Amino acid sequence: MPELPEVEVVRRGLEPRTVGRTITALEVLEPRSLRRQAGGEDRLRAALVGSRLTAVVRRGKFLWWRLAEPGGAEAGEALMAHLGMSGQLRMSTPGATTEPSVELSEGPASDPMRHRRVSLHLDDGARLDFVDQRIFGGLWTSPLLEAEGGVLAGVGSPDALLPEDASHIARDLLDPAADLSGIARALRSRRSAVKSLLLNQEIVSGIGNIYADEALWAARIRYDTPGAALGPRQAPALLRAARDVMERALEVGGTSFDALYVNVDGRSGYFARSLNAYGKEGEPCPRCGTVMRRVMHANRSSHFCPRCQRRR
Repeated sequence: MPELPEVEVVRRGLEPRTVGRTITALEVLEPRSLRRQAGGEDRLRAALVGSRLTAVVRRGKFLWWRLAEPGGAEAGEALMAHLGMSGQLRMSTPGATTEPSVELSEGPASDPMRHRRVSLHLDDGARLDFVDQRIFGGLWTSPLLEAEGGVLAGVGSPDALLPEDASHIARDLLDPAADLSGIARALRSRRSAVKSLLLNQEIVSGIGNIYADEALWAARIRYDTPGAALGPRQAPALLRAARDVMERALEVGGTSFDALYVNVDGRSGYFARSLNAYGKEGEPCPRCGTVMRRVMHANRSSHFCPRCQRRR
């Protein structure tokens, strides 16, 4: 599943090519991609066709576009997008191709034509395709609410209005309004395994399996350490490590193991080459040389160094 850096790469690719554009048509090839839309395809078409996209915003792994009516007034709702396990948002223009331009690792590729589920046609002739091989993601509209504290709702937001369907999502570590001290206190107040806490999107959003393993390795903390066992310096250090690894991933386009994650032009990210823990089972730890291990914990794989990340 794409995590925060991958979704932010997509948001940055969409911003200059969709903001200010008007939706001229909606094409639905797979109704299951609209499963979250109240009123189904007819309601989505009524909300979108003729509307102008005024901003594209991200909080954690959620993306949304702010919508304006043809006369320019705010529509009071947003177009939500969630990529799920294999979703992509791909831009195309007449006569252009969107083939991946870098060599990809083994894995299932998502055919941008066969797996195209929903398309938005824009007034400049471009087409925005929602491509989803496994059909776990989707598009839908959600009414806007005031975000907590009256501060910007997310990265790219013009104001504090937040879609209702994203109101339960905590701020992420790349959000300037994120309260790292508050998040650290939340981690230390619970006895659940720290990795499970990092993956809890109501505590801190955007972190998935890849970046949780990388942050825990960087902070020398074992995946099953109870949150309450973290010291007052450890919890903030772990969050800083998570923020650092995601910022570095963002600089190189995110992490691509296969063509299920690509940016809006069909290109994959390079950060898989810089991973220290995730997917490194059986390889020497980059820090101490001990053989890295992988275990199943809470139905997820956890990669760690048994020497650097000892049980406490």
